[in-house]
Amino acid sequence: MQNMLHPIKINQCPFCGGTEFVYGYQSGYGAVTGNQTLLSGQWLYHVICRNCGSVVHSYVNNPEKLLKRSNRR
Repeated sequence: MQNMLHPIKINQCPFCGGTEFVYGYQSGYGAVTGNQTLLSGQWLYHVICRNCGSVVHSYVNNPEKLLKRSNRR
């Protein structure tokens, strides 16, 4: 589970200095929806510090799907 658009390298937790991370995701009621795309929510992925449990980074894999169909590139 890694952001395919622009890989982001996280080496250290900004909160505790930890260097080990786990990946998780939210789906269902935790899914992200854009305006007028209520039926096609995106899973929200998280990079979580194993030391302190802080969410260090969150992202969706296909942010373009959150735009109105007429505004997509």
